[in-house]
Amino acid sequence: MDGITKVEEAQKTSVGGMPRRSLRNISLLAICQALTQSCNTLMFASSALAVLTIVSPDMRMWANLPVTLQHLGVMLSVFPASMLMMRRGRKFGFRTGSAMGMIGASCAAIGLGMGSFLVMCLGGLFLGYAVANMQLYRFAAVELAPGHLRAQAISYVTAGGIIAGIVGPALARFTPSLWVPMFQASFSAVILIHAIVFVVLGFIEFPPVKAEDTTGPQRPLFQIVTQPAYMVACSGAMIAFGVMSFVMAASPLAIVQCGLKATEAPVTIFVHVMGMFVPAFFTGSLIGRFGVFNMMMVGIALLVLGVIVALTGLTEWHFRAALGLNGVGWNFLFVGATTLLTTTYRPAERGKAQAFNDFMVFGTTATASLMASVVLEVQGWAMLNYFALALVLIAFTVIGVFRLRHPSRA
Repeated sequence: MDGITKVEEAQKTSVGGMPRRSLRNISLLAICQALTQSCNTLMFASSALAVLTIVSPDMRMWANLPVTLQHLGVMLSVFPASMLMMRRGRKFGFRTGSAMGMIGASCAAIGLGMGSFLVMCLGGLFLGYAVANMQLYRFAAVELAPGHLRAQAISYVTAGGIIAGIVGPALARFTPSLWVPMFQASFSAVILIHAIVFVVLGFIEFPPVKAEDTTGPQRPLFQIVTQPAYMVACSGAMIAFGVMSFVMAASPLAIVQCGLKATEAPVTIFVHVMGMFVPAFFTGSLIGRFGVFNMMMVGIALLVLGVIVALTGLTEWHFRAALGLNGVGWNFLFVGATTLLTTTYRPAERGKAQAFNDFMVFGTTATASLMASVVLEVQGWAMLNYFALALVLIAFTVIGVFRLRHPSRA
């Protein structure tokens, strides 16, 4: 009997002590993350360049507007998406997001074919709902794993972006010229990928909606978000995503502006996305070993180093190194901030607590992506990086003050 019990117990666990059933569900969720992030990467690498094919020269500074409206769509969607999942469950909510992704990519493809900048912008808004759902994957991962493996679960799902770092730039490199008009095949690929995600989501065993998830004790939203730990987590996530988006959105245009070939843009985005997601395999373990605040500080240091590299030259290797460091810095700061955030709310509060966090994060990201092309066009690549540095120093100050005032949590 003891032998059987030991065998059964061994079968229940897998990598890092994660239960096999949890690992299966998290792996499928990571696949969804990878595919949806591929769409996001493809849109980042292609949208602005696609816009340049249909707008007049005096509209160049607004080339990132569809991506900006995608971020605005995220900001407007996080509360409805999160509340929908609280009532109907994660599977229904995530599948709704995939459907919206298909609609948004269809608008982008049709708008490009019509030469309509406005229709392409409308597509960005719809795609924002899909991205808002993708950002909730990391919170769903926490619900699929034991509590003590929270950081690892977030890390594993985030690591799905490694596939995105291969698939997204590859599609951005090879699909634009498949047929005329250029880039329409890229948007068509996004439609197909969202359809695949819709199917994969059907195989994930999400926890059922429980009464206590909606009717349990809840504090007012203001009380939740004004907790010092919540404010640190939210500001860390805002700045991580804001700086990443600011630099990433501008880099394809900056590469062309600096006289490099347009084909360098997908390569640089590939290096950046690898920097964002390869560390996710061990970020959770590092957080467990060194603490969430130490890893957030390492992330800040790497973001600063990325700015320094960007300011030292304009070769393809400067762009690749700067964007790579930016990606790793984003990973440490963002995963750390997300892990910290999950400790600040009760089960019945998770919908509004997570939604407010992402509302703030993507409000910042929408502003950053809009300003990226404007600052680049008016002030240049160097000034854009100085702005990014200022944001990173704000994160350093916020985390540093919190650690001084709450040494027991440091």
